[in-house]
Amino acid sequence: MSSSVTWGHIHAERAAMAESWAALTPEQWATASWCAGWTVQQTAGHILSAAEQTPPHFYLELAQAGFRFSTFAERGAQRLGALEPQQLSERLEARTTTTNRPPAPVVTMLGEIVVHGEDIRRPLGLTHTVDDAALVAVADSYKSSNLLIGSKRRIEGLRLTATDVAWSTGDGPEVTGPLVSLILVMTGRSAASPDLEGEGLSTVLSRC
Repeated sequence: MSSSVTWGHIHAERAAMAESWAALTPEQWATASWCAGWTVQQTAGHILSAAEQTPPHFYLELAQAGFRFSTFAERGAQRLGALEPQQLSERLEARTTTTNRPPAPVVTMLGEIVVHGEDIRRPLGLTHTVDDAALVAVADSYKSSNLLIGSKRRIEGLRLTATDVAWSTGDGPEVTGPLVSLILVMTGRSAASPDLEGEGLSTVLSRC
């Protein structure tokens, strides 16, 4: 997938996310997200932090965090998560045409908004359909990467097969289900397990 097409998917997902945020109640903003330890509002802050990031600011903030990525991410989530909900929505909407990013492949930004979008929507009972091509691009990226997320190690020795899209990877005991839910378990979200089945499911969940 070309960078321009990938950015098109990123912008579409950010626009949908900003629209969802604009409709949330105070109670929903305070709900625990699927990002451990973060509320919906703090996860929104993390999404916005990535969307507004540039390489110079990334390196500066990472250095200020002692080059500990978890500390870096936590600080961004807390800082921007403290904004008013309307500001969060408006500032993310402003990032539906820009192409700035941290020093990472463009598809990383697509994975960021797809996965964290589900982190917010699922505990709130909200539904959203991501374009199949976008999901395939994200899944293909995660299946061969251990950087930060460790998804390659998590699915080692298993075969993952999507039931809604023509996508599969690996060999071994199988895990099947919707591709977005496979992506969530690849990235450590065991809460997605009700959507999945197969003899390899217990193995991948033990690695989450």
